[in-house]
Amino acid sequence: MAEIVLWKPSPMTEDDQLMVRIQEGDARAFRELMERHQGPLIGFFFRNTRDAQMAEDLAQDTLLRVFDQSWDYLPQGKFRGWMYRIGRNLLIDNVRKQSHDALIRAVKGHHDKDQADAMARLAGEVLPPDVDAGHRELAELVDELLDEIPEEQRLTFTLHHYAGLSLPEVAEVMDTSLPTTKSRLRLAREKLQEKLVQRGVSDPRESPE
Repeated sequence: MAEIVLWKPSPMTEDDQLMVRIQEGDARAFRELMERHQGPLIGFFFRNTRDAQMAEDLAQDTLLRVFDQSWDYLPQGKFRGWMYRIGRNLLIDNVRKQSHDALIRAVKGHHDKDQADAMARLAGEVLPPDVDAGHRELAELVDELLDEIPEEQRLTFTLHHYAGLSLPEVAEVMDTSLPTTKSRLRLAREKLQEKLVQRGVSDPRESPE
């Protein structure tokens, strides 16, 4: 006779217990949750943004989202993954906004050294070495063309080129493997190159490897 194994729920973690208390209206539980996780969250965001103030703001926003969405949380021992997914989404939204703002400033001609360097790196990624496209023209084109490539490729490209994250950091934020991240970045570059060709920019494929 086959042995019958009864399913047993996972024991609640300390975070689960705090979330249940928050759901019950215990304000002190949220303060305790903040004390436990605010420091690690700030470290996570700082490693991905290199901006201390932004890291603090994103950590605070994440914890506020945790509080606002506390009724949706099920105490199954997976709090950290749930919380960091909220944080990752906030980070991606923030990078997307920063990337768009940087391009808008570039189009308007208000370049500082960092923006000029970013545009130069971008030109090196999507244009052959013998094509000398002005930063303003390139920014305008890329701003248009980024909306035409798949979301995951676009986010990978902007995280890497505009936020300056390393590929392992991009993989962590996007919750995927490093090979997948590299593949998405390569596809984004290729599609941008093809679309630039369609807009009349010299064919990058004709340049030497």
